[in-house]
Amino acid sequence: MSAMVTHPTITDRLAGGGNARLRNISLAIAGSLALWVSAKVQVPFYPVPITMQTFVVLAMGMAFGWRLAAATVALYLAQGAMGLPVFAGTPEKGLGLAYMMGPTGGYLLGMLPAAALCGWLAERGWDRSVVRTALAMIAGNVVIYAFGVTWLGAVIGWDKPVLQLGLYPFLYGDLAKLALAACALPLAWKLLGAQPSGSGL
Repeated sequence: MSAMVTHPTITDRLAGGGNARLRNISLAIAGSLALWVSAKVQVPFYPVPITMQTFVVLAMGMAFGWRLAAATVALYLAQGAMGLPVFAGTPEKGLGLAYMMGPTGGYLLGMLPAAALCGWLAERGWDRSVVRTALAMIAGNVVIYAFGVTWLGAVIGWDKPVLQLGLYPFLYGDLAKLALAACALPLAWKLLGAQPSGSGL
């Protein structure tokens, strides 16, 4: 990924100045706590209840930028690896590395590159418009599902209905979360007084 940032992120605009290191540490801790909460709260939806975790992962990626987003998700995963009950289904379904090596481990791992990708796109202005925010969220979801479904198939066996278990039931929920993010992030920039992107997309 390029080190050059061509656009400030929402976090840059809101929390510019001051001690950058202290700010980033505080944001990473707050972000990891938000991921923890989002994993635990289930929202009734069709055909299965959903959590808001992927929404938080990808929207946070776009708000934080790729470096801080990746560090935040890494901190969250480290908390889970140490045995803290930060993941959905913990502690009932296990804790620590044993849980992370289970069927859902790939989705957890995929959150890190997905957040980084969305952050990288935001640094190039993709969070300023509805269409490009939606495309960035789709790309992030594809990354999470690529890791998650591949891992799930390896754990339970490809002779099982992997896509029916690990992909299809969640698509409607992810579409709703994508629509929410596609509206919320450009609106945040509008409220902050950002100039619209040149393409208008």
